[in-house]
Amino acid sequence: MKPFAVIKTIAMRELSAYFESPLAYVFLVIYLLMAGFFTFTFGGFFERGEASLVAFFNWMPWLFLFLVPAVGMRLWSEERRLGTIELLLTMPVTPWQAIVAKFAASWLFLAIALALSFPVVFTVNWLGDPDNGVIFAGYLGSFLMAGTFLSVASLTSAITRNQVIAFILAVMICIILIMIGFSPVTDLLARWFSPAVVESVANFSVLTHFDGFQRGVVDSRDFIYFLSVIGFSLFTTGVVIRGHRAG
Repeated sequence: MKPFAVIKTIAMRELSAYFESPLAYVFLVIYLLMAGFFTFTFGGFFERGEASLVAFFNWMPWLFLFLVPAVGMRLWSEERRLGTIELLLTMPVTPWQAIVAKFAASWLFLAIALALSFPVVFTVNWLGDPDNGVIFAGYLGSFLMAGTFLSVASLTSAITRNQVIAFILAVMICIILIMIGFSPVTDLLARWFSPAVVESVANFSVLTHFDGFQRGVVDSRDFIYFLSVIGFSLFTTGVVIRGHRAG
């Protein structure tokens, strides 16, 4: 079987497994309720007096901070806990195929969750005349950010068989990726370091690169950042998985 056919087969199996569990539907409901609640209640949607989804996308990094690791914490921890990782790795499937397939299935699940938030798009178009190009860019940035957090969760899930520990580790890493570009933190760093140093540190933050998408600017450097973090995290996941295989 061709490599990509193997990946597709595993990914479809993993994705269908999500919807065979009530947890997937619980996650979707929680995400949609929280996204709507923070957008229209705390986001100042109506107070802004403009037809835009700035309030919606402003909260996205903070929602994903907890929700995405909750999706990714079981990717490898569950396999290790049940002892099925050994069975998986003895099959005619390379570690990288299994890693990419499981990641792709979870990323597609998150894409479905994002797509189901379409009522907010209809709402803002009904209330005014927004720039839908900016909204599309915001969704694209949210999709890439979700993949970035998910790749981190994949790595932490491969490190430990305890899902709670995997979740906590993923949240800790993701919050670092957020906070180093958060305005209060960069303002604090500016007191002790030069602007060049602060800018260099902030360039490692998801907020810095997500900001461009929020403004409707699709920059190749932002794409490279997100894809680089995803690639590095999945590569490191592979190193960990091969270590388990060798052990």
